[in-house]
Amino acid sequence: MSYVLGIDIGNTNTVAAVARRQGATWARPETVVLDGRSTTVPSVLHVSVDGTLTVGEPDPPDPGRTARCFLRRVGDEVPLLLGGEAWPPHTLTAALAAWVVDQVAGAEGGPAEALVFSHPSSWGPHRRDLLQWALREVGLHHVTLLPRAVTVAESHAARGVVDGTAAVYALGGETFEAALVRRTPYGTYETFGRPQALDTVGGVDFDEALAEHVRTVLARDLAAVDPLDAPVVLRTLLPQCELARRGLSLGDEVDVLLALPGGTRRVPVTRPQFETMIRPAVRATVDLLLHAVHSAGPTPAQLDGVLLAGGSARVPLIADLLTAALGIPVEVEPDPHHTTAVGAALAACQVISPSPRPPTPRETPPAATRYAAEAVGPRRDDRHPAVPDEPPPRPPVRTAPLDLPKASRLTRIRARGREG
Repeated sequence: MSYVLGIDIGNTNTVAAVARRQGATWARPETVVLDGRSTTVPSVLHVSVDGTLTVGEPDPPDPGRTARCFLRRVGDEVPLLLGGEAWPPHTLTAALAAWVVDQVAGAEGGPAEALVFSHPSSWGPHRRDLLQWALREVGLHHVTLLPRAVTVAESHAARGVVDGTAAVYALGGETFEAALVRRTPYGTYETFGRPQALDTVGGVDFDEALAEHVRTVLARDLAAVDPLDAPVVLRTLLPQCELARRGLSLGDEVDVLLALPGGTRRVPVTRPQFETMIRPAVRATVDLLLHAVHSAGPTPAQLDGVLLAGGSARVPLIADLLTAALGIPVEVEPDPHHTTAVGAALAACQVISPSPRPPTPRETPPAATRYAAEAVGPRRDDRHPAVPDEPPPRPPVRTAPLDLPKASRLTRIRARGREG
């Protein structure tokens, strides 16, 4: 069956969505199962001794050969050292994308007609060019790269939520970004103003705040645990705190469970308690979004709304503070961790079947009037002056030369726990 594919590789998790042809149109995109169990896989790669890349956390842990959070490092000249070999962040990102493409092609019975890959809205041409080169090295030659804010807007627009100018608030597991988007005369979206980003705030920080609260409440019980058993006990705490965070998005109180040698302990947490723990971090993200709005020119009243995305975006405090700060509608989808991938798939539909264009004006229209195959954002002669071209320069570092992985090695990648 004919289909298009949208991919969202985050610093924490990866999600993909496909839209299938339905007569002359496209069906609503659906997220796809990538590892045989879930539509969300960790953005983690492990390099085995023979050079095979495996998706997912190794068991037992192998930190010297495991790469995490490499998307945020794209553009960094210093590679990751895995098993004694240098791996540039853009190479790892492209390898994970290639694995997703292969997984979906196997399930769908063939390659996608179009592929859209979302990237952080703050990226300039330097990072996009690096990723485009890496994607071609792994055999992906026709990829449309779009800012995450654009794909988020596409997903919300498909539900009739916004059709003009909006602010995008994207909070993932470990990062946050804010950007402004507007509908073009050609039916697509574009970013404007200066996108903002924080690499130090995300859902993991909310979970850690809960974990610290539990550790404080159970301090005496934890002190009695054998030091050899303590790491095993505490390893289960963060997953329980993640469940509690999700529960507090729907209810007013949850219990955080911690299995101790003497039995399971329950620590009740109310939503007001949780909001007190995370309020400073959420406040920082709201202030950053306000900075993005004010620096771009429009007043909050001129925006159609705030569009939320990311697995941590359903925390009620976020919508409360945004509404209080901006006084405009705040929109969040039922599954905000799927929003970016679904929007990428919707954009891929337009690569194949673009919306009708308005009559050609007398003057030459802008170069990027719709999502085109192999688009990589603004061309070098059309770049927005507010978007930095390259990452901040690093001080000189003297290191011995390292051989980068050959492209042929990137074809050996499989899913954790089964052959790919």
